[in-house]
This record gives sequence, structure tokens and C-alpha cells, in this order.
Amino acid sequence: MGKKLILAGGGHAHMTILAHLRDLIRDGHDVTVVQPSDYHYYSGMGPGMLGQSYTPSDIRFATRAVVERHGAAFVRDRVVRIDAEQRSVTLGSGQAMEYDVLSCNAGSYIPFENIHGDTTNVFTVKPIERLQEAQRAVISLCATRTRPHIAVVGGGPAALEIAGNVRRLAKSRGWHAPQITLFAGRQLLSRLPEKIRSMARDSFARQDIAIKEDGYVEEIRNGVIMQGGTSHHPDLVFLATGVKPSRLFADSGLTTGPTGGLLVNERLQSVDFPEIFGGGDCIDFAPKPLDKVGVYAVRQNPVLYRNVRACLNGTRLQTFDPGGSYLLLFNMGDDTAIFSKGPLMFRSSVAFMLKDYIDRRFMRHFQALER
Repeated sequence: MGKKLILAGGGHAHMTILAHLRDLIRDGHDVTVVQPSDYHYYSGMGPGMLGQSYTPSDIRFATRAVVERHGAAFVRDRVVRIDAEQRSVTLGSGQAMEYDVLSCNAGSYIPFENIHGDTTNVFTVKPIERLQEAQRAVISLCATRTRPHIAVVGGGPAALEIAGNVRRLAKSRGWHAPQITLFAGRQLLSRLPEKIRSMARDSFARQDIAIKEDGYVEEIRNGVIMQGGTSHHPDLVFLATGVKPSRLFADSGLTTGPTGGLLVNERLQSVDFPEIFGGGDCIDFAPKPLDKVGVYAVRQNPVLYRNVRACLNGTRLQTFDPGGSYLLLFNMGDDTAIFSKGPLMFRSSVAFMLKDYIDRRFMRHFQALER
């Protein structure tokens, strides 16, 4: 007898499941995908879309169209609570849905809550769709002011890529460069080697992007207010302060890990409920901490598919091996990228072409399902 599978989110870690929906349906199972948008946007290309290296259609996957074409059900909503004992989920609309197996790719959010007053020109870098709104805001601002001030709050790779691609956007339009300030806390890219920090600083010095490393932002209230009380008054603010897993699991009373993600075992199952699986940014991997980078979602793809299918069919599950070191490529917005893999680190146009090739290949592979 067939079972009910619910996929909470259609992100990177669920792509292989989405590619094999017909196999699951041929096995006799009912499959429902719950996602708040008809599309999933690839975050690795988001800053490039902001800088107009890519169009929105270049970086998105038509989740709803693919799901329905392959014979599964699509619900445009969000899972807001999981009742693991009853094996049911509650959606934002209030609708309840039962499942036999649940797989979660619920993503992450920007955990900056001290935002007050007018937020018209304050943009978080997640969800990626917001970067389309931000792009329009930057275009409008730069078209009407001679040298507007744009602030990017955050010291990690996302903030780095956003700052560089705001500069690229202005340059591509032929405007005078806006004043761009990256508020990077106490140290830019603090978790990465000094050589990478040095390359990033050099790139931004050439692009006239200021980097502040003298303290953290306390709040956004009619400006950027530092912990020591100093205030700055940019015309537009991007928040890229790092991500935290979806609150879904903590709100549902499930066991979570150090970052607040669903705590999963080596088979990507909830440590408490083996019929609940998860992948991507929304999980904490019990055997060892994993960085919140897209490479792990990509590596989890085939294992998550095989294990979800095995759980539905009552066959043996396999172990997820996170693998060793991974490639980092940062789009600096000036047609160069920073390359880092083990001891090899450099910044060049060749690195940008490599990033562009890898990202486009990834999207072509899954966008092929749309045809």
C-alpha cells in the first residue's frame, strides 16, 4: 500500500527527489511539495542577479511546474508546525496535512531582529527573491541621487558578494559609483585565512568600497547604530549577517542542534523520529558540525532521495558522508572571484569564469526537468 510523502520546501537538498518524483509515484506513493513560492531561487547566484550578471530566470527552478508535470501535488504555502507524534504538519493557512514520511528543506533566515522605524529601504539577503526588490531600489536610488550611501551589514561571504555586486549594478548602468560601506564587525571573513581577507580588501580598495572593522551594528533605527552608539545614515541597507536554520523545528518541539536546526543522524533522519528527514541549512548534523554552505545540500541530494525512498518502501538506508574540504568561490562583482580549495587561494577572472560555469551547469541540470 502506498504512503504519503510531504516535502517541506523544494530547495537545493530536495532537487534529486524532485528529479525522481515519477519513480516515487510509480512505487505507489502520494507526494506533496509545500513551498511558499512557485519557484526556488539558487542562492549561489543571487548576488550575481543583483549585479545583473544573471536574470531572475537564470537562477530559478520552476518547482510548481515540475512537481505538477511529474504527477505530484504542489501546495503554495509554508509548513509552520510539525506534530511528530501524530505525523501531521500545519501550514500557514491553518490547513493540516498527514504524512507517513516527511522530508524538510526549510532553509534559513537572517537573524537580525533589532530593526525599527521605516524599513522601506532595508533588505535582508534571504529570501533570494528580495534581491529583486533590492535591485529595483538601488536602481531608483542611483538614478535620482548623485552619490547615495549604501550600507551592507555583515562580515561573511554573502555580505562580501552583495557589496561587490551593488557596485557592479551601478557601474553597468553608467552611473557614478554610490558610496558603499561594508560593516564587517570586528574582522572581515573572520573564519577564513588572512590571505583571503587580504584579497577581498584589495578588490574592494580598487572598487572604492569602504570596509569598517571597528565594531558590530547594534540596531537599524533610521540609520545604522553601532554598539558604541556611533550612528551612520545610509540611504539603503542590506542585511547579510549570516544565517540561522528555520525556526520550524524549535517551534515544533523537535530536538535541535547547536545552531537550532533539526538534529539529524548519519542517515539524515531526525534523532527522535526516523520518518522525518532533513537537509541543507535547516539541519544540524549530529556526527559533526557542518558549515552552512550550499555544497553540503548538494552532497546530501542523492542520499536524501535514496533514504526517503527506502523509508517509504521499507528497504535499507545509507549513511551520508559529508566528504572532505570543499571549493569556495566568491563573486567579487568586478568580473573576478576569490578561489579557495585547501592551500590553493587566488583571485582572478579565471576563478569568476569557473564559478559561472559551475553555477550555470548546476542550474541547467535541474532546469532541464522543466522541459
